[in-house]
Amino acid sequence: MKVKQSSGTKVSKANISRVLYERALAVIPGGVSRNSVLRKPYPTYASHGKGCYVTDVDGIERIDFANNMSSLIHGHARPEVVAAVSEQLSKGTVFTMATEVEIRFAEHLCARSASFEKVRFVNSGTEAVMTCIKAARAYTGRQKIAKIEGGYHGNYDYAEVSQTAKPNTWGDANAPASVPVAYGTPPSVLDDVIILPFNDIERALEILDHHSEQLACVLLDLMPHHVGLLSAAPDFVRALYQWTHDNGALFVVDEVITFRNQYGGAQQVYDILPDLTALGKIIGGGFPVGAIAGRKEVMDVTNPLSSNFLFPQSGTFSANNMTMTAGLISMTLFDEKAIESLNGLGQYAREQLREAIGIANIDACVSGEGSMFRIHFKSHLPNNFREVYANSIETQQSVCFIDYLFCHGIALMNTGTGALSTAMKKSEIDVMVDVALQGLRQVKKVHFS
Repeated sequence: MKVKQSSGTKVSKANISRVLYERALAVIPGGVSRNSVLRKPYPTYASHGKGCYVTDVDGIERIDFANNMSSLIHGHARPEVVAAVSEQLSKGTVFTMATEVEIRFAEHLCARSASFEKVRFVNSGTEAVMTCIKAARAYTGRQKIAKIEGGYHGNYDYAEVSQTAKPNTWGDANAPASVPVAYGTPPSVLDDVIILPFNDIERALEILDHHSEQLACVLLDLMPHHVGLLSAAPDFVRALYQWTHDNGALFVVDEVITFRNQYGGAQQVYDILPDLTALGKIIGGGFPVGAIAGRKEVMDVTNPLSSNFLFPQSGTFSANNMTMTAGLISMTLFDEKAIESLNGLGQYAREQLREAIGIANIDACVSGEGSMFRIHFKSHLPNNFREVYANSIETQQSVCFIDYLFCHGIALMNTGTGALSTAMKKSEIDVMVDVALQGLRQVKKVHFS
């Protein structure tokens, strides 16, 4: 990389965000409704966004690599989306009637993936995963599920098990413990969730074999963010997929984040056809969304006209006009050409960040594929959740780095993850990498001087 003076501008906040947070603390637990926006000493409040830039209430502009936790594939206020939803807004937001745009969006999604024979819409990624799990139980008549250690799949009791496991709770690697996230989680929930080590075929299959007649499904994110944004190994995915088919369970893929990776999602590069897929984030075009897609005979458990109707599923705002309109426009724009271009930009970002790490001469590495990256303060790329787990020094380094970037005009997720948008160009990547290099040097100075 070409080293140059950072073009990021160091910024200092005025007091508007602080005043707003003081008001928020009086009426909202912790002052926020989602913990991911918390910062010390107070969160920054957004004013407006345009393209890949977001401006806060104190007038500070940043390049947005967080993109609302990877959900804004076109950045902020894409003109075509704004025009479409503005027109729909004047006609009505949601009705107790079916609408044509739901059909057109379902047709579009089904055309993107060979495994999507039918689609139903819900309102979040959490709800999509929950619906997949409940559909799998209804279809198989079994109650247990298996998932990857550390995998994040939203806030459903069963899906969140082991998400926050720690060295003192996660148990033996040969039989990872089912660890609750929330206090008060019923022991019966933990009993019904089997935890598998990521990318470890032998151990995973041995664990699955112990529960072969009880498992409704195996749930897998093909590039789990909470497991380091590491890609699932093809032979690992194939082994789990084959096991489900051999043992009467369903193979459920969580593509809430990874649907951005390929035109048909990350599953497109694996030799699999999942029984069910959970979708969310980018398919909403900036609005709350979720979807469950999969084989017709499995999806029919939610079909009130089917002879196999076993799972009544509905939602007041499911398939609302605003989300369907924004989603259809956004995903139509996110075609194969746009994906190829954005993935190329993602590869460029990862390569440049690796160069910056080398120049800074610090123990760090970069993971990710497609249009995403994550920076770890470890000497070697981790392989699973236990290796991803950050010790106290690594955590301090990460916080220092992320805060440095934020104070110099670059917004990442609080895990050190970046998700690109089609509004970005190489120039924004170059600015980010320049600031990142200075941030890495600052981390080294603070923690190793």
